[in-house]
Amino acid sequence: MNETASSSERYRQGMATRRAVLGDAHVDRSSAAATEFDRPFQELITEAAWGHVWSRPALTKRERSIVTIALLAALGQDDEVAMHVRATANTGASREDICEALLHVAIYAGVPAANHAIKIAKQAFEQMDAEKAA
Repeated sequence: MNETASSSERYRQGMATRRAVLGDAHVDRSSAAATEFDRPFQELITEAAWGHVWSRPALTKRERSIVTIALLAALGQDDEVAMHVRATANTGASREDICEALLHVAIYAGVPAANHAIKIAKQAFEQMDAEKAA
């Protein structure tokens, strides 16, 4: 990462929060896959999303997880929905929490968006269960 970004306090906090939520393996894969082209984007999301928004004290990581999944589902961001459903293992958001959030999505953003997100969440939970059983 760029010396300025990686040495800022916001970046360091962001990386710590990102690792706490998404897990070291995911963050290590993302960091290893970064190129000169997308490195500025990785720095931006680490500082802004993780270092600023996700690190604020007003909401818990559980609450932020629920809100994030609902927003991503409403926007049809399938890969991000799956990633954040898997992150619930670290945030404390329960399957019931996610179900409730997706019911809200159905009413406020549309049944098709919620239906598709439910399919993605079920697949992510099945994968998590299989990994736990192995």
